[in-house]
Amino acid sequence: MEDQIKFYEHKLTFEMDPSDLFDALNNSEKVIALDARKVFGFEAEHIPNAINIPHREMSAETTKHLDKDILYVTYCDGIGCNASTKGALNMTKLGFKVKELIGGIEWWKFDGYATEGVKGNKAGLKIECAC
Repeated sequence: MEDQIKFYEHKLTFEMDPSDLFDALNNSEKVIALDARKVFGFEAEHIPNAINIPHREMSAETTKHLDKDILYVTYCDGIGCNASTKGALNMTKLGFKVKELIGGIEWWKFDGYATEGVKGNKAGLKIECAC
């Protein structure tokens, strides 16, 4: 049982779900959503107030303006995309505190949260997670 407890505690160290991110953003915690997709994906639709640094472009130079005391939550399209994982790996290698958003922007929308961008849904419902 101890191994199982350690496994789940360890897992939660590296990821969060949309309701956790939504709560952290609403509570003004030191957290920023980081869209790791290409620019056209971000421009089409993204989590409100997110920043965009495509995982392929992450480097010491492209991240030098970022605060290393903030938690960055990387995300991408969803479970069929691994840009958030690649972004989390890159950001960690660069010395940032990082978690990955479970389910990406698709699960963010599934939970009813608003999005911004050309295809954004600013009127997204503010529902509570059932978990």
